[in-house]
Amino acid sequence: MTKQPSKNNIFPIHEDWAVVILGLLVILISILFFQVPVPAFKWDNSATLFDKVLHFDNLKAVFLQFLFILSIGAAGTLIMGKSVKNFVLGFPVVYVLTIIALVIAGSSTMRSFNLEAVIFSLIIGLAIGNFFKLPDWFRTALSTELFVKIGLVLLGTTVIFADILKAGSLGLIQALVVVLSVWYFAFWLCKKLKVDDELTMMISSAVSICGVSAAIATSGAIKGDSKKLSYVISMVLITAIPMMLFMPYIANYFSFPQAVTGAWLGGSIDTSGAVVASGSMVGEEALKISTIVKFSQNVLLGIAAFAISIYWSYTNHKDESGERVKPTIGVIWERFPKFVLGFIGASLLFSFFLSKGTVTEVKDSLKNLQGAWFALAFTSIGLETNFKDLFKNNSKKPLYAFLIAQLFNVIITLIVAFFLFG
Repeated sequence: MTKQPSKNNIFPIHEDWAVVILGLLVILISILFFQVPVPAFKWDNSATLFDKVLHFDNLKAVFLQFLFILSIGAAGTLIMGKSVKNFVLGFPVVYVLTIIALVIAGSSTMRSFNLEAVIFSLIIGLAIGNFFKLPDWFRTALSTELFVKIGLVLLGTTVIFADILKAGSLGLIQALVVVLSVWYFAFWLCKKLKVDDELTMMISSAVSICGVSAAIATSGAIKGDSKKLSYVISMVLITAIPMMLFMPYIANYFSFPQAVTGAWLGGSIDTSGAVVASGSMVGEEALKISTIVKFSQNVLLGIAAFAISIYWSYTNHKDESGERVKPTIGVIWERFPKFVLGFIGASLLFSFFLSKGTVTEVKDSLKNLQGAWFALAFTSIGLETNFKDLFKNNSKKPLYAFLIAQLFNVIITLIVAFFLFG
């Protein structure tokens, strides 16, 4: 996912700053003016599907959300120097496909497995993008980077430091120990297997921190390739499902204490939805601890992206002759992913500056918008990705590295969980 400034950009502003401005604009609109309605997508049978999801009032909420995201997206497209006309023409297609994914994920069958909408967004995008020839103007109009980064800024509104600290420091300690140990192991393993540098950074972050969000943030920090990002996301989502289903049974079979099980699940499973589902299968205490540990890891996302951007600048900065040189502070700042500042700013705003009443009032709308931005991003990633590219050449090595690193993550997290919560 590159983020080079466009030659057509009529604004003297970096596109990452544009994302920060747009993300914070969404937050301020929600706080000061109105909250975008939250559409309902949960249904149990055909009757509730038509009476609830496809009801006029709910479709009106979907349409209002569409208009709001279209407006923000068009503004971002203009600032980033891309064709607003192509975006306005192509966005409805991406939005409708994403709504279909949300409806599928909202069925009682899919909810019983706690399969997140982004999984279906990615699958639908990949299916259409690989079996149908899409017009060039449509592919160039896909705003994956815009969707991803605004979603990450809004993600900061859910990282409330007070909630984590209130639950105690053990979750933060485990998150720090696990993230550092697993990240360095994954990084070392990828280097041993000669995985390329971009995939190495994405895999290390995805396995150790918080799965999809970490992979996306890392890709933004290193200006990563969207196809490689799609590959890592696919591995995260595919492995999260069996881990979600089997780890609770393993814990029950060996009679692990609920607190230990929760810490193990929250630190090992990469997607928040799968963490909640697996914790619920064990018990209330396990669910609480697993959620705290997962939130604690999310707190480290901004810090990790900042550190990765600095490391990437130092190890990949070359002069005109191709020799590696130490970059200046200016180069580091230029390469630094500015959306991280938006993420941190949103987290600080909701953690320390807004009243509990205000946070409660706006959190559902912003959480819904965050999910919508991410789902749109996954649909776009699927549409612009050639599935065959994911499994050609040396793609088995990144897969082996991911699976081995994930196994190491499961083992080391269990050890740390017993030490801290046993």
